[in-house]
Amino acid sequence: MPPKSPPLGSLAVQAPSLTPKIVHVSPTTCHDLSLFKDLLREYRKLDDLINMRLNRTTAQYRDQDRLGLGGKTNVNVEDQACAQVWRELVLNWKRRTEIVDYCVGVVDQSMEDRRQSMKTEDDPAIQRRQQGALYAEEVKRNQVHNELTVEKIVRKRSLDAFRSRCKYFEPPLSEAEARKWWDAAQASR
Repeated sequence: MPPKSPPLGSLAVQAPSLTPKIVHVSPTTCHDLSLFKDLLREYRKLDDLINMRLNRTTAQYRDQDRLGLGGKTNVNVEDQACAQVWRELVLNWKRRTEIVDYCVGVVDQSMEDRRQSMKTEDDPAIQRRQQGALYAEEVKRNQVHNELTVEKIVRKRSLDAFRSRCKYFEPPLSEAEARKWWDAAQASR
């Protein structure tokens, strides 16, 4: 049985939106490869536009600081911007990982169900049809599993861009989730 469907939204776009759209990921989403890939493409926009996001966030904090709205902190504008973008990246990576892991589970379970149904069938014509359907499921499974590799590549590229702009940034020890992703990213370098 596939894991429980995660309620995930397109907050991943990270373009300030007043009404984020909630997308409920279901087994149907996982089996419709174009929908699945479109959803991941939306979630990858932050990673694709990381330099622009860093520029905008830095400008936002600089404006707040200039207007005296930033409060009295000892943290400079660039560090604040880096921390904000890092939190957004981590949330985004976490959401995408949930989607991909969920869909991997759904597609793997679907393949296993097809294999089991083939074992109980005696009619050769039905077995051939089921073999063809199993082959189609195998192709779908491979494509969904390939998204795991794509995720690693996207994260590495985003981390490299982030590190080029935020050379001295390290997430605070108090942010456990951010530290976990930071440590994992550092280990894969």
